[in-house]
This record gives sequence, structure tokens and C-alpha cells, in this order.
Amino acid sequence: MVMKFNGSNVLITGGGSGIGKIMGRMALKKGADCLIIWDINTANIEAAKSELGKYGKVRGYIVDVSRNELVTEAYNKVAAECGSVDILINCAGIVTSNRTFDKLSADEITRTININTIAPMLVARAVLPDMIKRGRGHICNITSAAGMLGNPNMSAYGASKWGATGWSESLHIEMKKMKTNVGVTTIAPYYISTGMFDGVKSRIIPILKPEYAAGKIIKAIEKNTRFKGLPFGWHFIRICQALLPMSWFDTIVGEWLGIYHTMDNFTGRKPSEKQ
Repeated sequence: MVMKFNGSNVLITGGGSGIGKIMGRMALKKGADCLIIWDINTANIEAAKSELGKYGKVRGYIVDVSRNELVTEAYNKVAAECGSVDILINCAGIVTSNRTFDKLSADEITRTININTIAPMLVARAVLPDMIKRGRGHICNITSAAGMLGNPNMSAYGASKWGATGWSESLHIEMKKMKTNVGVTTIAPYYISTGMFDGVKSRIIPILKPEYAAGKIIKAIEKNTRFKGLPFGWHFIRICQALLPMSWFDTIVGEWLGIYHTMDNFTGRKPSEKQ
């Protein structure tokens, strides 16, 4: 089922900044009836509303998507004020540090899993009943290339994205078997230069530009693509992972090509920019 943004209500979590905001602009330019931004940062919401309002109707809500009661409350408010959601893009995410697992705090681990894995489930669970009832809708879950490949210095982040990827793929199969006409797209991008991964260095695969990544995601939703890795060259790593003995992969791809060293100089967002 081809999904059209024209005339649709589009909900984007983490939509106040980064590729979330860019996708919001693209959705409005494609004729979205209403762009609904969920974010935890009030300043980001207001700035996005001001910037994107010239393209169409924008509504913003402060929501901690990791708390089910707040997700339910916010969705009920959205349904009453804007109508049912046609397209959900789960974009909110965090990475806390490049420390090895033994040095991570329990709070860092829990927050990472709650926001990157559990939150998209809670939001999807809120919108699904209406989508299934109407026989129309699309859920796009932005996971990560780190959800397909173990990488040092991002163990909790990787775990959260592996979980999100597995859930999203399972949800796609469930919706297809139920013949709901609700599409599910899983997007697994490499690093994107939005500030979230400032300091990351990549020798072989280019770090993605936000506009490029956002455009590819929007197109994947329109085409009802089941799974998309970004960039396409990332699949070379996956082929190597399948064909090479693990010790060879660790040496050739991990060390020689530098995949295992991408997080060595990670700094992330400045404290004032973090949500």
C-alpha cells in the first residue's frame, strides 16, 4: 500500500530538532494536513513551530515518550485536537557517552533502553488501534546501523537499537499477517551529522548529511519500504559480516577499515544542546 503525505496527520517524536524537524518540513511540503511534534525540549518545539508554520499547520506537545501514561495522555489530546494520526515517525533517541559497558551507570543503561527501545513501542501501541480500525496508516521506526552490528564504546546504545530493529521487523510481519493495511518501515542509518554523534570519525563509510537521510526516509515511507539501511554502501559491511570468519571480520572491517574506532573521539552534543 502506497502511503501519501498529502492530507495526512503526521506525528514525529523528537520532531523539534535534527532530522525529525527536517522530515516535518518535508511532510508539510508534500501536503500533510497537520504536523504533530512530540519533543521533551520546549525551546525546540517553539522554534520548530515558528520555522515550519509557514509551510502548514503545526502542533507541538511536550511529551516524555518513555512514560506510558504521558504517551497515552498526549495521544488522546492529539486525537481530540487534530484527529487520528495517519503517519507516525519514531525519531526520538539518545546516546549518552562512549564509555565501555563496565563504566556505564545503571541510569544511563535504563534511560537508553527506555527512550530508544521501549518508547517507540509505547507510541506505536497508542496509535495502532485507530490505524487498524480505519484500515490505513504507517509507522516508521528509525533504529540504527548499530542495531545490526556490535560496536565497542556504544554497547547500551547498540543493545537498544538491536531491540528496536527486532521489534519493528516483528511488527511489520504482524500487520501484514493481520491484513491491516498498516505499513511498517524500519530505517537503519549510519551516523548522521546532526550533533548527536559529534566527534565520531569514519574512515570508509561517509557520515550522512541530515537532508539526505531525511529525504530517503520520507521516500521509504511513501513506497511502503519494509527495511532500508543508509547509506547503501553499509550493506557491504553486512555482506562481509555474513561471509568472513568472525576473527577476520574483526581485523579487516573492525580494525583496518576502522569501524571499531568510530566512537573513539565521540563528544556528542554540548550540555546546553542535550534534551
